[in-house]
Amino acid sequence: MALVLVLRPEPGASATASRARELGLNAIAVPLFTVEPIQWDAPEPSAFDGLLLTSANAVRHGGVQLDPLRSLKVYAVGPATAEAALGAGLDVAVAGEAGVDRLLAAIPPDLHLLHLCGADRRDPKKTRHRITPVVVYRSRQIESPALPRGASIALIHSPRAGRRFAELTRDRSSIAIAAISQAAADAAGEGWKARHVADAQSDEALLALAARLCNNPQPK
Repeated sequence: MALVLVLRPEPGASATASRARELGLNAIAVPLFTVEPIQWDAPEPSAFDGLLLTSANAVRHGGVQLDPLRSLKVYAVGPATAEAALGAGLDVAVAGEAGVDRLLAAIPPDLHLLHLCGADRRDPKKTRHRITPVVVYRSRQIESPALPRGASIALIHSPRAGRRFAELTRDRSSIAIAAISQAAADAAGEGWKARHVADAQSDEALLALAARLCNNPQPK
């Protein structure tokens, strides 16, 4: 059976691997990064129309500085991020399903949004919204992750993960890349058995792609 590598940081890695196994996939979690909070100061909430969250890590590592921001409506990139926000007592107005660009396209224009984000981030594409980023966490690479031999498919959740996995992998010819976005696939570079991009920027779409690849290793 094909071995699927889940490379995202914890706790997302274990959650994704568990969902993959529920789909009948042979998946293991081997995080390439660990996420840690950094010191930050919450700006005055009255200056903003809402809170943009593109990762649950912003909630997990936001700390007590989140407290003064609870009056702001949350625009979350996906269900997992929305669930984390709700669990922290934040008021979720919209939960997207297909990446930040589609989320922003689906909400009222001209909002001033406070974006709580990581140090390594991709800014949204051209948008009518005014977005102020504030970094609340960062990911630190794990120097010697225990990557197993014989992996068939690697799930790439970010461009940074794509670049790091490429650095760590000498023989790429037997591994297929399943990426959450075109940017993540491009960051992994060339030389892989194949590179495929999920239909949407979500964990569910990425796992569906992995399932298709396991069932049909060389899809058209």
